[in-house]
This record gives sequence, structure tokens and C-alpha cells, in this order.
Amino acid sequence: MNAVFIITGKEIRDGMRNRWVLATTVLLAMLALSLGFMGSSPTGAVKVDPLTVTVVSLSSLSIFLIPLIAMLLSYDAIVGEIDRGTMALLLSYPVARWQVVIGKFLGHLFILALATIFGYGLAGITLQLVHGTVNTSAWEPFVFLIIASILLGASFLSMGYLISTLVRERATAAGIAIGVWLFFVVIFDMALLGALVADTQQTLTASVVNMVLLFNPADVYRLLNLTGYENISMYAGMAGLSEQIDMSRHVLMVVQLLWIVIPFALATFFFRKKQI
Repeated sequence: MNAVFIITGKEIRDGMRNRWVLATTVLLAMLALSLGFMGSSPTGAVKVDPLTVTVVSLSSLSIFLIPLIAMLLSYDAIVGEIDRGTMALLLSYPVARWQVVIGKFLGHLFILALATIFGYGLAGITLQLVHGTVNTSAWEPFVFLIIASILLGASFLSMGYLISTLVRERATAAGIAIGVWLFFVVIFDMALLGALVADTQQTLTASVVNMVLLFNPADVYRLLNLTGYENISMYAGMAGLSEQIDMSRHVLMVVQLLWIVIPFALATFFFRKKQI
């Protein structure tokens, strides 16, 4: 496993050198702070903690940003190394291909997790200090938001690695990655909404819709954050939806983990078969 840790360390150092960690941290912190401060005006009237407002807002907007960051990190992780000729050099050392994929994935996951924890965490602390109150009950869903965001990013990292192992050119990988990102964060929900509107016979029951939502990691992420806590569900206007969802948080977590494991396993399998 030493080879895995060496490759992981290299990816982390490259991320630090390329300012990926700093740029992503600042971007996520600015997003969380802006949403927190813009949503803080109604909190004085309805007595809602600013962290609760931030969780509701970030649960929807993080779906667009974190998957995009994950795709930018991973789309050329394999094919980019092959194009530059560094992959052949790396594989000339006593290192297995699965170790290369795992090491690079862990490095990128560490970069994404570090940026998410510091970006959202610092924003949460700042919001609490500015408003002069520290509501410990509001921190539980906020911390869970950070964990779920990391898992969401990891699922798109896995898909990015799968794309990177299947194509032969970086430009192709970039185009497919953007297409996959658009499909899961925009097109999927629009198509589902259109199907629900067109379903005049009401054949799409609540249980069917719940199953369909599991085929999108972004929707699983949204359900985890907006239906897992009563105060979040009430403020987000999803209390009725949370009652109709017959899947527990543990089931949703397992599904989110499967969105990480399955694409990554496929990426590892195809990379072992790929000609360099």
C-alpha cells in the first residue's frame, strides 16, 4: 500500500501547487457566506437559525457546484497522464494499475474534502459569530451537509475516473464529463418533472418516483439533506415530501455510497484492460 500513499501524496501536492485547494475553499466559503447572509434577513422574524437557512440553500446550490468541481478534478486523471506520457513512465515502476487509480482517487478526494470542510466550516463559524448565537442543534444538520457534500463529490469523482479510463483524448473526456454533469444536475430532474406533468393517468406513484430519484446521486444528496431533519424539512417546505419517502437516511446513505463504489470499480476494471 506504500505505492498508493505515495501517489496520493503526489496528487495532494499537485493540488496544493496548482492552488486547487485554495481556490475551491474560497469559492465554497463565499457561496456559503453569501447564502447565509442573504437569507439572514427573515431569520429575525421567524426565529430561524442562520445555519438552518444556509443548509436549505446549500442543499440545492451545492448540487451544481460540487459535482462540477469533482468533474474538473477527475476527467483527465487517467487520459491526461496517458497523453502526457507520464502514465507509461509511472507504470514502468513496480506499481499495479489498481494502486495508481486508488492513489489518484484518494488524492483528489482529499483535496475536495479539505476544501469542503474548510470552506463550509469557516462559513458556518462566521455566521454563528456574526449573529452572536451558537445554536448547537443547528450544527448537526450543517455537519451532515458537509459529509453528504463530500460523498456527492466522491460519486462524481468516480464517474469522472470512469470517463477518463474509457476515452483516448482529453477533449473527449472533457465533453463527456460536462454532458454527464448537465444530465444529472439539470436534465434528469427536468425530464422527471415533464413526465409527472404528462402523466395524466397518475401511473407514476410516489413509490415509483422515489425509486427513480435513486438513479441520480444529486437527488439522493438533496433528499438526505432536506428530509433528514424536521426543522430543515419544515423550512425547506419539504415536510410533506419527507412523509411520503419510505426510505430511511441509512438507505439513502447506502445508495450514495453505491454511486461511489460502482463507477470506481468499473474505472479500475477498464483501466486494467486499457492499452497504454
